Amino acid sequence: MARTIEAVRLSVDEALANMPPSVAAISADSLEHVAAELSRQPEVIIQKLEEVQVEMDGLRDEVNLLRRRDETLNFYMHRLDEELRLAARLQQDFLPKVLPTLGTARFHTLFRPAGYVSGDLYDVMRLDERHVGFYIADAVGHGMPAALLTMFIKHALVTKEILNGGYRLLKPSEALSRLNEAILEQNLSQATFATAIYGMIDVQTNEVMLSGAGHPVPLILRANGEIEPVSAEGSLLGIFPGETFTDRGVQLERGDKLVLYTDGIEVSFGSGEHESEMDQWRTELSLRRSMSGEQLVAEFGQSLDGANGSLEPRDDLTMVVLEIQ
Repeated sequence: MARTIEAVRLSVDEALANMPPSVAAISADSLEHVAAELSRQPEVIIQKLEEVQVEMDGLRDEVNLLRRRDETLNFYMHRLDEELRLAARLQQDFLPKVLPTLGTARFHTLFRPAGYVSGDLYDVMRLDERHVGFYIADAVGHGMPAALLTMFIKHALVTKEILNGGYRLLKPSEALSRLNEAILEQNLSQATFATAIYGMIDVQTNEVMLSGAGHPVPLILRANGEIEPVSAEGSLLGIFPGETFTDRGVQLERGDKLVLYTDGIEVSFGSGEHESEMDQWRTELSLRRSMSGEQLVAEFGQSLDGANGSLEPRDDLTMVVLEIQ
């Protein structure tokens, strides 16, 4: 800064020394006034430079603060990402790793979360030597809150009652009724509910008993290609205390496939110009009627992967297919 002042002064002195005669004839008072004004210019420049320096220092401090905030945000985002990935792996561990095969009944599943974790849940479990239980559930909402509710549902669903010297398999309607009461007993702070279908197959007769709780209607894809809806209506889980549910029995034959799914399956296909989501879903299912259960699930998965927006699905989706071979 001192060098700048000295340079300005030298410039002024040099200008005065080299003035032409016409300028030199100016009165002494005028020259003194000019000299006074020129002498004040370095001070004005210094003041402006100091103001600019203060602004630059302030901007530098703000940039450093934003950089530290960005580093902190990145740290917490990375930690949140790791925790969500761990939660996703944990949820996958709660799903059945090996599906039971009993008699001629074969199960095939498709599970696609919309994010890290899913609000959908399914399970297939061997109940005894001739019965296999299976269910599919969909908690309201998405993400971690919905996923936590599904974990509670998995823990709270009771399928058999242990008696002295034996056991009793609960009817699907009774199992859903107990599950409904278990959710209500938690007195959850927010309006939390779920839909579900619970079924049980007798592998000796291939008779299936189903009960539903506000869930999309299951579909039977008959061996001859016909699609038959299975009415299994019931109230949502976690809304009304003392709710009762009804059982619906259906007979499956060789080559038949019972398809359970969450509403994400319907949403994933969108709605056509002249078809509702449900109609379009049934059309897609009918087009694949000649496929085996394993092929059906695999082809649906490939179709979803190839669809527009597959990297950002609008909803969790799950499918469970029971096939009689």
